[in-house]
Amino acid sequence: MALSKVNFNSLNLTPTASKVVKFNSNNNGIEAGDVGGSMVLISTSTASSSSTIDITSGIDSTYKEYIFKFIDIHPATDSVHFQINFRDGGSDFDATKTTTNFDAYQNEAGNSTDLQYVTGLDLAQSTGVLKLSGTIGNQNDESFSGFLHLFDPSDTTFVKHFICRGNTYSQNDISVDMYIAGYCNTTAAIDGVQFSMSSGNIDSGTIKLYGVS
Repeated sequence: MALSKVNFNSLNLTPTASKVVKFNSNNNGIEAGDVGGSMVLISTSTASSSSTIDITSGIDSTYKEYIFKFIDIHPATDSVHFQINFRDGGSDFDATKTTTNFDAYQNEAGNSTDLQYVTGLDLAQSTGVLKLSGTIGNQNDESFSGFLHLFDPSDTTFVKHFICRGNTYSQNDISVDMYIAGYCNTTAAIDGVQFSMSSGNIDSGTIKLYGVS
């Protein structure tokens, strides 16, 4: 008989942080589980004069969506971009990618604004790195923050879509908002990513990896 009424005063469940009470998959009982659409922290990587930040664990078939959150990414070298590449098996970060890119910017004086399609940062069937930020300087307060969504990386039927949105506090007191979308043109699983600067090291900053339940 299907479960139609629950006496919550008699539930025998151990309270667990960040969990909810829900019906099980058979609809004949209850269990503790994740909130639908909730973000589950998998790992935290902190840069410290790092040539690269490689994330090669935690990206698997557990979740259909993964989110990388970038917090105050600061370069050691002036006038560089924060960038990514993907690994689709093996040891090299060189998955083939096709992307599109546009950005909007405004300076603090309010007299220089633009919204543009940035063809120079697009990739077409390229194994090269993908730039995620505007030009970042290495002054103390310059940095990049944002996020990247990677969808179903372990699927072996479809290409691997991703979307990135980020804001750069750039040289000359300019706010640059960038939107990037594309896909890794492979049916192999994406099992790792590598972050770096276009030149020099990642001086400081944090990258958090989440799974979306």
